[in-house]
Amino acid sequence: QVRLVESGGGLVQAGGSLRLSCAASGSIVSINVMNWYRQAPGKQRELVANITRGGSTNYADSVKGRFTISRDNAKNTVYLQMNSLKPEDTAVYYCNAYKVKTSTNPMRYSDDWGQGDQVTVSS
Repeated sequence: QVRLVESGGGLVQAGGSLRLSCAASGSIVSINVMNWYRQAPGKQRELVANITRGGSTNYADSVKGRFTISRDNAKNTVYLQMNSLKPEDTAVYYCNAYKVKTSTNPMRYSDDWGQGDQVTVSS
């Protein structure tokens, strides 16, 4: 069973920075893509950024130039460095591991989610 644990969220003033981390555990062989999503109150969950196993990245237009996603394949960990934060970045941020292969069940891929981490940006 794959488990994702997020950390690093909190309260910050506009213009400040936070760094989110998400560590995946559970007999993992490989993770194809690691994603960060967010969901603000009353809004749909949206993709913030993702990164492939090879390091290719993709960002939502709203965070380009401010957020940076990175990953450590050896640690099965993904990071989201968030700079120049705005009140509209306030949301619960979710880590997602897409197409996870484990040694306990190598014939199938799983799609796993973390529990979410609150980020609040005050104006």
